[in-house]
Amino acid sequence: MALMTGEQYIESIRKLKMNVYLFGKKIDCPVDDPILRPSLNSVRMTYDLAQMPEYQDLMTAVSPYTGQRVNRFTHIHQSTSDLIKKVKMQRLLGQQTAACFQRCVGMDAFNAEFSTTYEVDQKYGTHYHENFKKFMIYVQENDLTVDGAMTDPKGDRSKAPHEQADPDLFLHVVERRADGIVVRGAKAHQTGVLNSHEVIVMPTQSMKPEDRDYAVSFAVPMDTPGITMIIGRQSCDTRKLEGSEMDVGNSEFGGVEALTIFDDVFVPNDRIFLNGETEFAGMLVERFAGYHRQSYGGCKVGVGDVLIGAAAVAAD
Repeated sequence: MALMTGEQYIESIRKLKMNVYLFGKKIDCPVDDPILRPSLNSVRMTYDLAQMPEYQDLMTAVSPYTGQRVNRFTHIHQSTSDLIKKVKMQRLLGQQTAACFQRCVGMDAFNAEFSTTYEVDQKYGTHYHENFKKFMIYVQENDLTVDGAMTDPKGDRSKAPHEQADPDLFLHVVERRADGIVVRGAKAHQTGVLNSHEVIVMPTQSMKPEDRDYAVSFAVPMDTPGITMIIGRQSCDTRKLEGSEMDVGNSEFGGVEALTIFDDVFVPNDRIFLNGETEFAGMLVERFAGYHRQSYGGCKVGVGDVLIGAAAVAAD
C-alpha cells in the first residue's frame, strides 16, 4: 500500500469502532465531533506533508525492511542523519499546526522496542524481536498511526506495582493462555491515542522479579474489545463552539488526552514484546526516554541518542 493521503487517514480512523467517552457521554463518531476533530487534523498533517515532494526527505524514509518509502513516524532510525531529520520534521509540523501532532511517542516507542526486544531474545530465546518486526512491517505497509502508552495511574508511588492495594493501578497480566495473554489496568494521559490505529503498551518503570505480571509490552488495535478511552477535560475545550470568530485559540488544530482503560483485553502471542522479563522493563523505559528527550531537544543530537540509534542498527 502507498502512503495514505490525509483524507484516506481520516476515513481509516472513521472505520474503527472505538469506545470513547467525552463529558460523561459515549461519542459514536469521534471523527466528526467538533471538540475532537482539531486533534485529528493535527495528525492528518503528518500525512498531508508526506505527500508533498518538497518535504519528502523529512517526512518519509526508505524502509530497510520493505524497500518501500514509509512515513518517518514508522521508521527505525538508521543513522545520526535520521535523528536530525526526525527533529527537523517535528519542527516543520509544529510550524504547520501550532499544536501537538501526536505521533512522537509512538515513533520513540517503535525505536525503543526494536533494540530492547532483540536483547531479550538474545538472553531468553524468546521471539519478541520477530514479533515486533512483523508488527513494524505491518504498520509501515499500511501507513498506520501508532500511539505509545507508558504512564500508569500508579496509586501509592512509594510502593512497587505488586504492593499496590489495587492491583489494577498498574497495567498487568491477569491470565496467560496458550494463544496469548489477558491484561487489565489503564494508561493515563495518552495524547493522540484517540487518533491512532494501534497502541504499543510499555511498562512505566524498572521492576523487580516480584513485579513479573507488570513487566509486559504489546501492541493491539484501538478498537480491540475491552479498550475504553475517557477524554480528559481541558480549560478551553468548549470555546470553539461558542460561535465567536475571536478568542477561540487554535480552532483548526489541537490535541486531546485520554485515560485508556484495558478491561481484560486479549493480546495474541505474535503481538507480545515483553512478558515477565522484569530486568528489561527499565531498559525499555530508559531507551524510550532517550529518544523522547531527543524529540524535544532541537537539532542537538545527544551521545545517548546516537548510541541508541547505533544499537537499533546493530540489532538487525
